[in-house]
Amino acid sequence: MSLHLRRGCYLREFLYHGRHKTISGGKFQRRFAANHNSMRPLRTALFFPGHGVQRVGMAHPWIDRFPDISVRFLDEMDSILGFKLSQIIAEGPNSELNKTENSQPAIMATSILILRILESKFGFDTTTRVDVTLGHSLGEFSALVAGGYIRFNDALRLVRRRAEIMSQCTRQAASESGEDYGMIALVCEPEHMDGLLTAIHEFLSPSLSEFNDDPSTISPIQQVVVANINSRNQIVLSGSIERIKTLLVQLRQFSGHDPRAVRLKSESPFHSPIMAPAAEYMRRALEDTPVTFPADLPCVSNVSGLPFTSQDRLKELLSRQCVDTVRWWDSIRYLDQERGVKRWIGIGPGKVGRNLVGKEVGRVTAKGGGVWGICDSRDVEEILVGLENTEHDVLPD
Repeated sequence: MSLHLRRGCYLREFLYHGRHKTISGGKFQRRFAANHNSMRPLRTALFFPGHGVQRVGMAHPWIDRFPDISVRFLDEMDSILGFKLSQIIAEGPNSELNKTENSQPAIMATSILILRILESKFGFDTTTRVDVTLGHSLGEFSALVAGGYIRFNDALRLVRRRAEIMSQCTRQAASESGEDYGMIALVCEPEHMDGLLTAIHEFLSPSLSEFNDDPSTISPIQQVVVANINSRNQIVLSGSIERIKTLLVQLRQFSGHDPRAVRLKSESPFHSPIMAPAAEYMRRALEDTPVTFPADLPCVSNVSGLPFTSQDRLKELLSRQCVDTVRWWDSIRYLDQERGVKRWIGIGPGKVGRNLVGKEVGRVTAKGGGVWGICDSRDVEEILVGLENTEHDVLPD
């Protein structure tokens, strides 16, 4: 037996039968209560990616290596949705997978597939190995499933229908205005971020006196919003692409800011008022969706940047997420600086590790700290060994 296989077998044996096996009875109840103690240190965070990481064949490595559980899971996904999304994930074409109504459920389902494989094949017990979950935009649904708040089948249906409505919103806006919609990321030096955000809000609001004594010369830019604040040096603008470009010209001409602009792989202006019908759908749908609260693990909201505090609050914020700014950087800073998270485990397709938790968190120097991204089946054993080797360093005092 090769060293690689021996290490994998040893790791599975340890995780199944060692101190990380599923706990029960009073011990589980004590941990359950601890998870919802707002003052309790949170050592390990589990996070999930959002829209844009999709690619044709993204589930292939997992299907090839773990065909039994993968095929059953994908068949379950197709049955829930009523069509062969698994075929689109496997074969494409890209134009079909990149449609919002396909890409979003595909990303969420693939993320949960990877988590299910970790749990069933490697004995990774999420409720004992993780202290808090969170997800970037769409990834919030994966985080809620992982945390025990919403069942996978309910989350998948919500994501699919929400995505269909988002696509309809985009088509209607484009038809009415004749404009192209999407999202553009802006990257600048960290020390310029506060000034850049202030300037953007000035140009997007009616008050422009800071930049021009005669507001009639520059009209407020409509149909553009700050959709994401992702890190100390990156934000995302959402809305009309032409109007975003106009905003960039004004930023350079009147405020002295010249951020690098990158158009994202998104056909819709997410987290903008254009998505109001999707938010309304979520409000109605969540009234009839079973939501467990409190659940197994705390989960951080994109909208508040803080853990959900009640079932009603969860439903409200999850609905608002369609139109509100994703405060990802606030979420990361809260867990890093206020709750003591040292280890960050990203699960899902794409390079979900350092890109999502920010460069400053990616350079974790605390003992036992680190960032891991589980997106390739070939890396699972090595990552789980790394987590095991740092486990004692993050256990509560």
